[in-house]
Amino acid sequence: MEDIITQQEEKELQEQARIRREKLAKLRGEGRDPYQITSFPVTANSVSVKGEFEAWEGKTVTVAGRMMSRRVMGKASFSHISDKFGRLQIYVTRQDVGEEVYASYKKDFDIGDIVGVEGFVFKTQTGEVSVHATRFVLLSKALLPLPEKHNGLKDVDTKYRLRHLDLVMNQDVRDTFFKRAKIISSIRKFLDDRGFIEADTPILLPLEIGADARPFKTHHNALDLDMYLRIETELYLKRLIVGGFEKVYELGRIFRNEGMDNKHNPEFSSVEIYQAYVDYHAVMDFVEELYKFVASEACGTLQIEYQGTMLDLGHWEKLTMVESVKKYSGVDFDQIATAEEARAIAAEKGVELEKGKDTKGHVLAAFFDAFVEDKLIQPTFIYDYPVEISPLAKRKPEDPTMTERFEYFMMGMEMGNAFSELNDPIDQEKRMAEQAERKRAQGTNAQVDEDFIDALNRGMPPTGGLGLGVDRLVMLLTNSASIRDVLLFPTMKPKK
Repeated sequence: MEDIITQQEEKELQEQARIRREKLAKLRGEGRDPYQITSFPVTANSVSVKGEFEAWEGKTVTVAGRMMSRRVMGKASFSHISDKFGRLQIYVTRQDVGEEVYASYKKDFDIGDIVGVEGFVFKTQTGEVSVHATRFVLLSKALLPLPEKHNGLKDVDTKYRLRHLDLVMNQDVRDTFFKRAKIISSIRKFLDDRGFIEADTPILLPLEIGADARPFKTHHNALDLDMYLRIETELYLKRLIVGGFEKVYELGRIFRNEGMDNKHNPEFSSVEIYQAYVDYHAVMDFVEELYKFVASEACGTLQIEYQGTMLDLGHWEKLTMVESVKKYSGVDFDQIATAEEARAIAAEKGVELEKGKDTKGHVLAAFFDAFVEDKLIQPTFIYDYPVEISPLAKRKPEDPTMTERFEYFMMGMEMGNAFSELNDPIDQEKRMAEQAERKRAQGTNAQVDEDFIDALNRGMPPTGGLGLGVDRLVMLLTNSASIRDVLLFPTMKPKK
């Protein structure tokens, strides 16, 4: 039955497309090809006209947008056009636009066409702010129809695959991406105002580093060299710290050849931030300030509703990883002396361990994943991570099995990751070599980034670093359940 319905819909679509092409051919034959129009100066929009009616009333404006409705009533008709901000009613009469234009408006124009209107602003008897057209121009012909207005565009796969159509049909989707742009500009403003320099580092890398994320691989023909899309920007930005930048960041795309779900997409946006002469405690304060600023700029409040839960970005809890595991599982890792004891407790509690990851630190991290992460609803910092899972973080001087690292969480999602950055070149090279060896044992070509080690050997000052997922922040501030709702063009499997 589904195939029959799909074939019928396809047949109707083809018929509508045929009719619209015939209308276009007619217009071209009459010397009125809409695609030949190169510009239409616009002086107002739906928001300004409706929001400032008193200032605009009786004045002539030019507006433009997509025709979304048409109600023909003899010698006078009403249409709604949609622009960037919303919809605006247009009143069209044969007397004011002329008999030829009015006839063409009724016969040659279609829902979905791009039109330009000149006219004066007034209110109808029902009180709707409108533009009384004195000039009505077809600027572009839509050769395919829009979805049927009552059902709209509801199929999720189609919404993501044909985002342009989703944006046309759904103002709330457009609002989400307007807010995304505001969030990103707010992040940049916060950093720029504090003296950070924005950098652009390479996306194509000549080697696969030993980090846990799996990269995308490509080939450079001229150099006959395998190359890899970056999985982070960290190592290059730290070289800039060595070079004397002191405050540096990059906001851009990251690529990871991994699974997809509501929180993960193979390409996503992140911002990594590094500041010399501060530690991870200063970075925690920095994160709070950043989130408060961005939420205030984008949402006007620190009280954010996400999927039915109110989050208070004005209050953040702080727990060490050991404290959080004790709070939610009852197991105190400060009282566990050996890896063997930790593994025994993991077996007792039913916590599964990955092959080769069975040290005490690995077991602590596994307990955190099993018992803690999904409980962290309100903004929470989790700090002091095991060295085994923190190859780029500085060890705690009082406990070298742990590092000065934190992650922060909301709604059970990890939102960002930060360190007191490791600047000991000897320790760093050892950890990277161990990590690369583990990756090679899994069949990869992982290597140590020798240029980065060279940079550390030149001397890197004490540095605090932060990486946060921009898309997850946008999800939070736009109340979006899936990362695909905040990516204009999420990764999709091509149709056959």
